[in-house]
Amino acid sequence: MLKRAFDVLSAGAGLLVLLPLFVCLAALVRIDSPGPVFFRQKRVGRYGREFELLKFRSMRMDAPAKGPQITIGRDPRVTRLGEPLRKWKLDELPQLLNVVRGDMSLIGPRPEVPKYVALYPAAERDCILSVRPGISDPASIKFRNESEILAQSEDPERTYVEVLLPEKLRMGCAYARTYSFAGDMGILFKTFAAVLKGS
Repeated sequence: MLKRAFDVLSAGAGLLVLLPLFVCLAALVRIDSPGPVFFRQKRVGRYGREFELLKFRSMRMDAPAKGPQITIGRDPRVTRLGEPLRKWKLDELPQLLNVVRGDMSLIGPRPEVPKYVALYPAAERDCILSVRPGISDPASIKFRNESEILAQSEDPERTYVEVLLPEKLRMGCAYARTYSFAGDMGILFKTFAAVLKGS
């Protein structure tokens, strides 16, 4: 399949080219705050199978006990290095390993934690989980400033569940029903453009 072949070749090449950057970021994460280099979190993938999503750790080790699974504005749980890692999406780079392993695709609906997947209406759940989740998708670009949006809410988690999540589901289903190789290339270029803008 063209999509999977492109994913493996591109992610594999990216890992080789970015290896020096990976080593540098890994060292900086270890120096910046106590804890492991990688943040590992259970997410729900294709056909409802759970997998371990990888990121460079950008939060303190006690973050899960100090707040929700969503990031809100200038979250005090984020480390000093975590701010630029998140702004430039460098924390997402280890997900290239998830792509090579087959857990994810370069482009596809962003995978959610089981807690939020349990809230999906049945039709949307079946639709979105029919494809591999991705590192980026149209909703990721639209809600690139998600933490700032949530910071303006009196009840961020409720806003996420009742406002952002339904729109993400709508966009994710639209992608799953209509995706194409050409469409993926367009989303990929828009993702690079958004990251370079830093907004």
